[in-house]
Amino acid sequence: MAIYPSIEIEIRVRYQETDGQGRVHHANFITYFEQGRTELLRAAGQTYRQLEEDGLMLVVAELNVEYFRPARYDDLLRVRTTTTGIRGARMEHAYEVYLGDDLLVRGRSVLACIDRDGRPRRVPRSLYPAGWNAGSLRD
Repeated sequence: MAIYPSIEIEIRVRYQETDGQGRVHHANFITYFEQGRTELLRAAGQTYRQLEEDGLMLVVAELNVEYFRPARYDDLLRVRTTTTGIRGARMEHAYEVYLGDDLLVRGRSVLACIDRDGRPRRVPRSLYPAGWNAGSLRD
């Protein structure tokens, strides 16, 4: 089953995710990105566990984050995760975190598909969105 190119999930900010200033600690947004990627796979009938059982891992090779506005305890956030490209052993995602209509954080990641020995492997066709061809890269 092909992965959906985009998904939105809701995350309620937990108290332990905030810092001494009452704001979500910046590192927690990276966890929210990972939750989005996980649910994107799950929506396509895949799981990270399945990939690992098949001898493959998707590891973060690059990560960029821009912070615009803070989130606070008990805020209900929307995390939009979009597959923006797949080429060879690379898989790219874009992220947007919203509180209501306000964009709080934007990010981008590049994942590397590797085997158990750490060698690069092509991203499996089962992870390609419908209509994408091998080697395509779209923004």
